[in-house]
Amino acid sequence: MTKAVIDTTVLVSAFLKPNPGGVSFELLLFAKEGRFELYLSDGILEEVADALMGYERIRRRYRYSDSSIVEYCQNLEELAKLVRKVPEVRGVVARDPDDDMIVACALAADADYLVTRDKDLLSLGRHGRITMITPEAFLRVLRARE
Repeated sequence: MTKAVIDTTVLVSAFLKPNPGGVSFELLLFAKEGRFELYLSDGILEEVADALMGYERIRRRYRYSDSSIVEYCQNLEELAKLVRKVPEVRGVVARDPDDDMIVACALAADADYLVTRDKDLLSLGRHGRITMITPEAFLRVLRARE
């Protein structure tokens, strides 16, 4: 079974645009259908909640409640396999050390893919056995395996 970590930007996008046909939302449907194993960490879930709670510009545009954020994060926690013991990883992503947390989750999960739109992560290409991949490319990989 293919294992993947989906980063914060993609998860936030799935929340903001929960429509069938949207790539980020579609990935969560694929995870729900068991077409790949989704792995997340507490740190990723916290970052998703913080991003959705904290950006007033986004909140004004999309108009959502705090309770919808909490519910979304709870649903993600139920959908994913939670990586509780994330090793400390430093220096993998030179331009944005905060991204090291995402890489650490993927390493701890022994993931095949780290799904992201983050240019710093994508520029790595690979880290160990983990392939950094866009959501669109990951959907293509999953569909090709059917």
